[in-house]
Amino acid sequence: MSLLFGNPYFVIPLVAWAIAQASKVIVDSVLMHRLSVRRLGTAGGMPSSHSALVVSLTTVIGRLQGVDSPLFAIALIFSTVVMYDATGVRRAAGQQAMILNRLLDDIFAHQGFRQERLRELIGHTPIEVVAGALLGFVLGIGWHLR
Repeated sequence: MSLLFGNPYFVIPLVAWAIAQASKVIVDSVLMHRLSVRRLGTAGGMPSSHSALVVSLTTVIGRLQGVDSPLFAIALIFSTVVMYDATGVRRAAGQQAMILNRLLDDIFAHQGFRQERLRELIGHTPIEVVAGALLGFVLGIGWHLR
């Protein structure tokens, strides 16, 4: 276990993810004027923890293996897919969930039924992805590596 926590390929992305998740609690708490610890375990929001994680990993690989390495190319493609998915497919799914929740609320309110709501915040805006990517890049560049 100590070997794993000494591995910058693991530690830096983990720290980037944790900082992004903690930032969501702070951002949401300020916006909602109440503590929102629940945000620690949810997807979506500012900044994108997925973007922070994959970009920090890609940056560390670039620093340690070189940007001309095959591993860097794989990580860069992987990062691009993750960030595209966050702003594309997952964001669209969240918007569809919001519309479906409104429809279900209207239908079931008149019928007296109760229906579980769909999760709406599962994707990211482009700004949230860029913020997460910048966080990951800064941590990947700034972290002291052996």
